[in-house]
Amino acid sequence: MSVALKSWRANEGPKHLIVMLWVAANVFLFWRTFALYFSGAQYYYLHEMLGLGLCISRASASVLNFNCSLVLLPMCRSLLAFLRGSQRVTGRHVRRLLDKSKAFHAACGVTICVFSAVHVSAHLVNMVSFSARYSEDFPALNVAQYRGQDPRILIISTVPGVTGVLLVLVLFLMFTASSYCIRVSSYEIFWYTHNLFIVFYIILMVHVAGGTLKYQSNVETHQPGCSHVNLSSWTNHEAAGEKGAELPSAPQTVCQEEARFQPHFPQTWLWVSAPLCLYCAERLYRFIRSSAAPVTIVSVVSHPCDVVELRMLKSGFKPRPGQYILLNCPSVSSFENHPFTLTTCPTGKNETFGIHLRVLGDWTSRFSQLLFQKSNSSEILPMMHQRIYPTVHVDGPFGSPSEEVFNYEVSLCVAGGIGVTPFACVLQALFDDWRRYKLRRLYFVWVCRDLQSFYWFADLLCGLHEKLWRDNRPDYLNVQLYLSNTQELQSIGEERYRFLSSRLRIGRPKWKLLFREVGRANQPKRVGVFCCGPKGISKALHALCNSNPHTGTAFEYNKESFS
Repeated sequence: MSVALKSWRANEGPKHLIVMLWVAANVFLFWRTFALYFSGAQYYYLHEMLGLGLCISRASASVLNFNCSLVLLPMCRSLLAFLRGSQRVTGRHVRRLLDKSKAFHAACGVTICVFSAVHVSAHLVNMVSFSARYSEDFPALNVAQYRGQDPRILIISTVPGVTGVLLVLVLFLMFTASSYCIRVSSYEIFWYTHNLFIVFYIILMVHVAGGTLKYQSNVETHQPGCSHVNLSSWTNHEAAGEKGAELPSAPQTVCQEEARFQPHFPQTWLWVSAPLCLYCAERLYRFIRSSAAPVTIVSVVSHPCDVVELRMLKSGFKPRPGQYILLNCPSVSSFENHPFTLTTCPTGKNETFGIHLRVLGDWTSRFSQLLFQKSNSSEILPMMHQRIYPTVHVDGPFGSPSEEVFNYEVSLCVAGGIGVTPFACVLQALFDDWRRYKLRRLYFVWVCRDLQSFYWFADLLCGLHEKLWRDNRPDYLNVQLYLSNTQELQSIGEERYRFLSSRLRIGRPKWKLLFREVGRANQPKRVGVFCCGPKGISKALHALCNSNPHTGTAFEYNKESFS
């Protein structure tokens, strides 16, 4: 039980702590702003006119300011990569928290959408109140030009109203296009609509500068509710207009001067400016970095199951195993950048780096056509006969959970199909020099539907196995291959792949048995579990890591996810 609690604390504790702090900050901002506008002396007359609509609209605006400033930070990829790579700056637990940046970005985005709906609803009520409760005593406080003015006219005739409608439309497009089904079926729609955030922030800056809501600036010389020679006909009208309502008691003080009102300085500018400038500077840095050094495509290889291997060369490019890049091909799309895990990193002997991409979707289809446009051949073309490939730009490298594989003594890597790519670079690094890392035992589980998929990295797996045997470490690598498609029983028949054939099993892994085996063999160590594959596998592994029943062995869950 204590080990299971230890595993849960390692996997969920920091994440839940951050979420609790974030929720607490949102609640605090909402309540503090609500209370300020409900009972603040400077908002007395405005609150008398608008009621709870004022308090809710401003409280929700505070939450929106907070989350609009936070939502950009998880997308500063270069900053996150720097923090991940700085062992002195961040420990392993903090680096694992950085891997949740995409989830935090999504949480902030959903919060923005929810409180935008609250904010808009409250302001619709405010527009009605501005029209119905027009103040003749304080003309500067009014938005309506006369009592009973159509609230729809107020929306389309004011800067906050028009920009508010535009913000709702932009936010609706961004939110709906961010759904999982659209991201999977048409990544291009997600990409282009999500980049409307630039338009969103520009309109937001204009929206908050409208100055519709005003506060009283001379509370000291005009105490709210004081008596005046021109006693509030607006207050009397409101009191008399409601049956059964008690008339307010006569004020005890006399006003020294007329109430003066003025709009606030836009608080949103203070909240958003620093994160927005940081994000823009980071994007500019990435653009300069990706454009400065040219990328040369060295070779292209066509693999089974519509997978293409791309080998490239870039001066000064020094990624770490487990990292990923963003690939841009202007001939396909000038603006789209797609993430791909590095399957080969530059070494002292070979300066090229490589990726494996699966042809699935419009972008990868067009890109692969450009790579093979003049030849149907699938072999590697020698450099002297190399045809002209399309121009590509590489942005990165960026950190991912797979970098942590080397920081455990025992790691369990689980891949589903093309999800093997993060671990291919890890295997390649071990093949180059496994002794330089802390890792002393690696369990590698690969599940595929098609037998041909195992050939993507068959040579690498067999080569690493033979190297470890020569180094007298046969127990270093434990490979388990699963063919989930049981309709056609097949086997790897080539003699040079005999090792893989002996590790091939038909069906799906029995995860509980696997965890029991790993747990018993590695007591009382801490095992790093890494997954890149379908949600079903990910959920099963995550649950087993948190409910580990094996005494003395703690499992720390790491999920590969590109942001």
